[in-house]
Amino acid sequence: MKPATLRAWSKVHTWSSLICTLFMLILALTGLPLVFHDEIDGIGKPERIERWNDAELVTLDRAIAAALALEPGAVPIYLSFDEDRPVVNLTSGPVGDAPETAMRFHPIDRRTAAPPQGEAPGGGVMDVVLDLHKDLLLGTVGEYFVGAIGLCFVLALVSGVVLYAPFARKAGFASVRKAKTARTRWLDWHNLIGGVTLAWALVVGLTGTINTLAEPITAWWRADALAHLARDRAGPIAPYRPGIADQALRNAQAAVPGMRVQFIAFPGAAFSSRDHLAVYLQGATPLTAKLLTPVMVDARTGKVDGVAPMPWYMKALLLAQPLHFGDYGGMAMKLLWAVLDLVSIVVLGSGLYLWLRKPRAARRSRAA
Repeated sequence: MKPATLRAWSKVHTWSSLICTLFMLILALTGLPLVFHDEIDGIGKPERIERWNDAELVTLDRAIAAALALEPGAVPIYLSFDEDRPVVNLTSGPVGDAPETAMRFHPIDRRTAAPPQGEAPGGGVMDVVLDLHKDLLLGTVGEYFVGAIGLCFVLALVSGVVLYAPFARKAGFASVRKAKTARTRWLDWHNLIGGVTLAWALVVGLTGTINTLAEPITAWWRADALAHLARDRAGPIAPYRPGIADQALRNAQAAVPGMRVQFIAFPGAAFSSRDHLAVYLQGATPLTAKLLTPVMVDARTGKVDGVAPMPWYMKALLLAQPLHFGDYGGMAMKLLWAVLDLVSIVVLGSGLYLWLRKPRAARRSRAA
């Protein structure tokens, strides 16, 4: 590689690293507890194995009626399903297209048609950690900023490989020079650890960047594929009628056998249309459970109007979200993700140390 090219790549690596290092340290530190989000949330809660007989559960519509009785005048917007217990969660509001700030959340146990006993209020420290990791507590602007930081991180990784390759060819990969200064040894360790964890860092950096684009990607899908499937008719939002939720789920699962429900969006909701219930089904394997298939059911007749498998860009988003936190291979993968996260903190910290220990004259010439 020509010296001028090497200097150009060195500047790219230096500045992309400096721009992202502090923020990446925040993301790495907040990402570590998020890998164990479920386990941390379960601390202090008694371990209970839920048992129930499906034949004894109340219907979905009876559970919806129980939730709506807690908020007279409200209408259903979303209905989600707990995986480990027969509890459904109704999100309701004054109208079907109510803004998020006007929505209310009501869990209902289908064994009793009442709210679960001893239910702890939502929220908590892990929700704050997640928001800090996702958008630095700055909302949508912060989310896009984190995405830009993710791109800088990927650029720093790629430029680091370009710079390390000539040294690795000459001295050998994983070579650490022992007879040099402390800064040189730190540089060799920085390169070694960065090279070993490169694939993981690229995966986390790219999936994290994709996750920050969830809002525009989802909006594009809703305006494109979902809108074509919905074929809205003019007029008001179709009213909820008792019995339609059970009928919609039954017909949706008949149209797409072998799948289970994740949530139902009622007429007027952002993920449905003014005239449909959208039943979102998922697969039964760890991989297919992350992918959703929406089935549009006519709110007036209960008949299936269409099925739309997710396009490639939505599949990429849905797969990137759990992969970013290692949520595929159980505890073993979570532990691996945690170790690699700690290693990445060392790489980030050592990179900052190397720049700070660089002679001032060299730093000024590098910045010029």
